Amino acid sequence: MSLNLGSILQASCADWPDRTALRLDDFTLSYAELDTAARSVATALTERGIGANDTVALLIPNVPEFTISYFGILYAGATVVPINVLATGVEVDYFLRDSKAKLLIAHTSFDEVGTSGAGQAGVPCVIAGNEGEGTLAELMTSQPSDTIYPTSPDDTAVILYTSGTTGKPKGAELTHSNILLNCAVVSPRLVPLPLGQANYLATLPLFHSFGQVVVQNASIATGGCFTLLPRFNPAEALEIIERDKINIFAGVPTMYFAMLHHEGDRTYDVSSLEICMTGGAPMPVEVMSAFEKKFGVTIIEGYGLSETSPIASFGTLDRPRKAGSIGYPVWGIELQICDDKGTALPDGERGEICIRGHNIMKGYLDRPEATAEAFAGGWFHSGDIGYRDEDGCYWIVDRKKDMILRGGFNVYPREVEEVLYAHEAIAEAAVLGVPHESHGEEVKAVVVLIAGKSASEKEIIDFCKERLSAYKYPRTVEFIDTLPKGPSGKILKRELR
Repeated sequence: MSLNLGSILQASCADWPDRTALRLDDFTLSYAELDTAARSVATALTERGIGANDTVALLIPNVPEFTISYFGILYAGATVVPINVLATGVEVDYFLRDSKAKLLIAHTSFDEVGTSGAGQAGVPCVIAGNEGEGTLAELMTSQPSDTIYPTSPDDTAVILYTSGTTGKPKGAELTHSNILLNCAVVSPRLVPLPLGQANYLATLPLFHSFGQVVVQNASIATGGCFTLLPRFNPAEALEIIERDKINIFAGVPTMYFAMLHHEGDRTYDVSSLEICMTGGAPMPVEVMSAFEKKFGVTIIEGYGLSETSPIASFGTLDRPRKAGSIGYPVWGIELQICDDKGTALPDGERGEICIRGHNIMKGYLDRPEATAEAFAGGWFHSGDIGYRDEDGCYWIVDRKKDMILRGGFNVYPREVEEVLYAHEAIAEAAVLGVPHESHGEEVKAVVVLIAGKSASEKEIIDFCKERLSAYKYPRTVEFIDTLPKGPSGKILKRELR
C-alpha cells in the first residue's frame, strides 16, 4: 500500500485548481500553481539524486517558498526536516548532520546562517527568495514531475526536532499516516466548515508542528486558503483578519494576549472569525475570557507535542466546554493518567499524561534508548502532569520537569500563574523553582507589568497569598520588561532559569 502526504495537495489541485491556496500580502498561489511548483522542485531533487529515504532540510519562514519546498520534497519521496529560523549556524550544522540531510533550502533572510551551517556539515545549500543559479527559483524551472513517489504509510514524512530542554534536540520521526490522520482530525472534526470555506491566518511558524499541520496542511487538505504572516504583530494580524475575512485563527496564548491588549489608532472588524484555537502552552483563563468577551468568539484549547503530530486532545464545540482544560482525546486517540510505575490512576488523581493512537511518532531518529524510554508500557509518555475529571475532560497541571518540590510538597507553576494573571497590573507571568537551603526549592514569580500600571513585590505576594495554599504562593517576585519566548510565542522557562 502506498500513501504520500503530498496527496492532500494533489487531490485539492484536482478538485479546485483555480482556487487560491495561499497568499502573502498581494501575492497569491492557486492550487494548480502550487502543485506545479512543487512538482518542479520534485523533479530537480530527483535529478540531484535525492529521493526515498533521503532528507532535505528547510530554513524558511512563513513565506510561499516553505510550502512549495515542503510539498516538492514529499512529491520526490524524501523527508522534510524543518529547522527553526532562529537557529544559529552551529545548530543548523547539528540538525543537518543528525538528520543526514542531503540538501538545505534556506531563505535569503537567513542565508548567512544557512550557508555557514551547511558549510560546516558539508551539505549543499540552495537559497530561496532570490533569482539565478543555485536558487530555489532555478529548481522551479525544471519540468514538473508527472508522478508522486509512492511512499508507504509508515515511511517518515517529516522529522521535527524537539526543543532539547534535556540534552541535545532529538528528531521525532512522523510518518505520512501520522500527519495525514492529524489533518483529518482538524477538519471536519475540529473545524466543521464546508470544504473550501476555511480561511486561515498562518502566523504560527510553519517549521513548528502546530502551524505546519493544523494550519498549512489542514487548510490544503480541505481546499481552504491561508494567509501568511511571517512575523506575528497584533496590528497586522487584526488587519489581515479584517481584510481577508479570516474565519479560523490558531495561535499560542501570547498572541491572544497581544491582540487583546493592542491599542492602535483604529478598531478592526473581526466578525468573520468563527473558530479560534490555542495550544503550545497553557492558556490563562483570564486571558481567554477577556478575549472572548472583547471579540465575540469562542476559543477552543488543545494539547499535543511534536511527537504526537501534534494533536492529542482538543475542546470541541459540541461537548461541554471547560475553560482552562485541554479538552477530550481526539478521534482515534487514547489518553491515560499514570503514576511513575505506569499504572493507570483514577479520575481526579494527578499523574503523567500518556498517549497512544495513530498520531504517535515512529520514534526518535537514531535514538533507540530514548525511544524505548518514551514508549515504556506501550504508551507514549508526554512528561506532562495532568488529571481527568468525572466528565472525561483532561486538565494539564504542568510539565513534569517544571514541577517545584517545596519542602516535600508539589507545586505546579501553572496553578500559581493562573492567579498572577488575575492581577490587574500583570501582563505576563512565569513561575519557577529556585534553590533553597531548607526547602529544597522555593517558588519565584517573574512578571511583566501592563504599561501604565504598577505593583510592588509585596502587593503581588499578598495577592497570591490570599488565593493559594501556604506552600504554593511565591516568596519572591522579579520584574522584567519582557519574558523570553520561542518563535511560536511560547515562554522559555529554561532561559529564565
